[in-house]
Amino acid sequence: MTTTATQAVAHFAPRNTDLTGAEAVALIGRFPPRSPLTTWPGAEASREEILHRLGQPPLRAANDRAQNARMRGARLLLSWLETFPGTTWQQRWQASPCSSQQALSAGWQEDFTAWARSTGHRPGRAISRTGLLALLCADAIRPNPEFINGVLSRHLRPAIEVSRDPDGFAYLKALLPADVVSSKNGSKALKLIAEIIVAQGGGVRDITVGDLLLWLRISDSRETIRILTVYEWLRELGNLPADAPPTLRRITYRSGQVHPEQLVDRYHLKCRPVRDAIVAYLLERSPAVDYGTVKALSATLALRFWADLEHHHPGISSLHLSAEVSTAWKARLATKVVRKRQPDGSVVETTEPRKSAVAVKTQVRAFYLDLAQWALEEPEKWAGWVAPCPISAAEIVVKKADRQRKSRMDQRTRERLPAVPILVKVAERRLKEAQARLDALNEAPLGTTFTVFGETFTVPRTTVRVSGRPTRAWDDQGAARDFGAEERLAFWAWAGIETLRHTGIRIEELLELGHHSIISYTLPTTGQVVPLLQIAPSKSDQERLLLVTPELADVLSTVVSRVRDADGKVPVIPSYDWHERTWNSPMPLLFQESQAGEHHRLSPRFFRDAIHQTLAATGLLDSLGKPLTFQPHDFRRIFITDSILNGLPPHIAQVIAGHEHIGTTMGYAAIYPADAIEAHRAFIARRRALRPVEEYRTVTPEEWDEFLGHFERRKLAMGDCGRAYGTDCAHEHACVRCPVLIVHATERPRMVEIRDNLQARIQEAEREGWLGEIEGLQSSLTHAEEKLAQLDAQIARKQEAIDLGIPTFREIVARTTTVGTQQEPS
Repeated sequence: MTTTATQAVAHFAPRNTDLTGAEAVALIGRFPPRSPLTTWPGAEASREEILHRLGQPPLRAANDRAQNARMRGARLLLSWLETFPGTTWQQRWQASPCSSQQALSAGWQEDFTAWARSTGHRPGRAISRTGLLALLCADAIRPNPEFINGVLSRHLRPAIEVSRDPDGFAYLKALLPADVVSSKNGSKALKLIAEIIVAQGGGVRDITVGDLLLWLRISDSRETIRILTVYEWLRELGNLPADAPPTLRRITYRSGQVHPEQLVDRYHLKCRPVRDAIVAYLLERSPAVDYGTVKALSATLALRFWADLEHHHPGISSLHLSAEVSTAWKARLATKVVRKRQPDGSVVETTEPRKSAVAVKTQVRAFYLDLAQWALEEPEKWAGWVAPCPISAAEIVVKKADRQRKSRMDQRTRERLPAVPILVKVAERRLKEAQARLDALNEAPLGTTFTVFGETFTVPRTTVRVSGRPTRAWDDQGAARDFGAEERLAFWAWAGIETLRHTGIRIEELLELGHHSIISYTLPTTGQVVPLLQIAPSKSDQERLLLVTPELADVLSTVVSRVRDADGKVPVIPSYDWHERTWNSPMPLLFQESQAGEHHRLSPRFFRDAIHQTLAATGLLDSLGKPLTFQPHDFRRIFITDSILNGLPPHIAQVIAGHEHIGTTMGYAAIYPADAIEAHRAFIARRRALRPVEEYRTVTPEEWDEFLGHFERRKLAMGDCGRAYGTDCAHEHACVRCPVLIVHATERPRMVEIRDNLQARIQEAEREGWLGEIEGLQSSLTHAEEKLAQLDAQIARKQEAIDLGIPTFREIVARTTTVGTQQEPS
């Protein structure tokens, strides 16, 4: 690999665990940038030959003034380069300050100007740039990409176009629409082509994928759009190989499919034998599962399991775990630390149960058991890693977790089902308002104001768009509003919500809908033509057909009309599978749009953001008083629930949803227990029919008030009175002596105070000789001490922990052995 390619690989190399940029590294390995040549005819030409060529077409400037400036600059620059060692102009250029990083800050121009003045010349500020442009047109020198990428001259592209490859530029312009070439992005893309030709040599047709990847590395993020545009142009030109990626969009963010070794090594495991065992295990599992499963499994085994053990038990080097180590790991796995930002901006850390703990333990247990099973079949390969499994079958029981998840999902569905009509109305209203604002902007002349929905906006005086119409305007407060972006977001939010709620398909199935997915079927009995929607195989690898309702047909026709090109066809575009990290074959996808002249499929994140913004406009709140949230999958659960509640047989709902088992479908359906409710109501009605009618007469308000008042009158300072309803106090309100007094545990201090007061009064009566008082006070003291003792016993029982004892395995074995021994003689 060349030095340039090595630098590009180092730049794109992933530096985090999500492997961002791994696809770019693999792509550079397949399509490296062209290596810079050391010599070529232009660099070996003599001074006189170069100056002669500069005076002849096509290198000669269009007017004499520009030509004189170029010739003067070329002579001075050639004389300056002759002061540096080398046999070619390129070698002298590399020996000059131009090859250093100072070139980006124009430091070389200062050195050149100082030399020129020392030789008696008085060059102007632009003489160095015009001389450089002349030598570039003559192909005498080829600056490095970093140098030429910093040249901001507006004369570079037209001069290189005329002098270096006029036929290639002409063919490219003839292939593209005129408005695309003349646009701002088109002009930047043409300048990029000129820069690559200057630095790498050749012509338009010689530009490679690696050249564009090199410029992607050295360019500012704001210049990415011109690289993507050139890549699209060269693809239409047929200049790229067939196995080149469909686009370079987001190439620095994608990871692509990487080897299991790379998936494991991102966690930097220290124990090499265990690391090798995990890699070998993933390689063995890879052919039978998809890439997403392999990636998730690598995170479980390498990060959640072994990296955690290495962190808490340094030096661990065997899969044979002691009881203490495995128990500690399970305890850490059971919880996780969650950081939550508070309204005041502070961050609070809380410990919460880890919902995926059972799933992680299941995968680790499968890892141990698979190694043991494979060791029986291939002992030479797997026997060295076999160890006792630290997780028992009882630890991975998921029935309780499944029931809890089912309960949470049902509650979520029941809470969101009534909100769907409101969400649909708001989505329609937002789309109509966004379209009305955009139409009003398009009709208003530049520089004027217009009013829509009671708001006044100002139209910009100029626009850089090819259509001649802006998409932004300023409101009364001076804030910019992008009506084009608002209409785009509102439309796709409406289209996504309508399609999801009418079909119940998954979000990945929605994004894979194509123009060819809309098909028709003729009923054999009536001959009626029925529109159907073909759903491509997704999670369960089952293709299915859905009936297109009139409402859904209206949505789909609107989407098709929006994405069609000028020729009436839906563009055929490739799409990236974010689960498998691979490119799908080009298809006429419905949920696509064009940005900067490039068509691409909408992303799941875009739809989630669009749905959340629509929900925010509804003002709906959940049961906790927080803004209600929707996920695309919620529409699938709501669709199945609503279908079954309205009489659709569950086995038909299973086919429509594409589930392999009907239990999965019923798990999605948040069905209210209607049968249980109706049966209970019928039971109550039958029982009431067997009882006297007087027992079920309507209660009068006076009777109800009396009933409630009875319980209010039973509330005492030390607790509640336990007398029956409708009876009076039989103890003349001597509550301390009353056996039906129910003392609350919180009132124990008051009871202690009463006991101490009675003891003090008894002492006073004895001292004063009030013998008649002592007997009554002594009786009250006895009852108070009894109630206090009962209260203490009650509190002690609540706080006491009883050890039931668990028989150990050894005891059970011993007993079994004993019983067997005793029974053996008989």
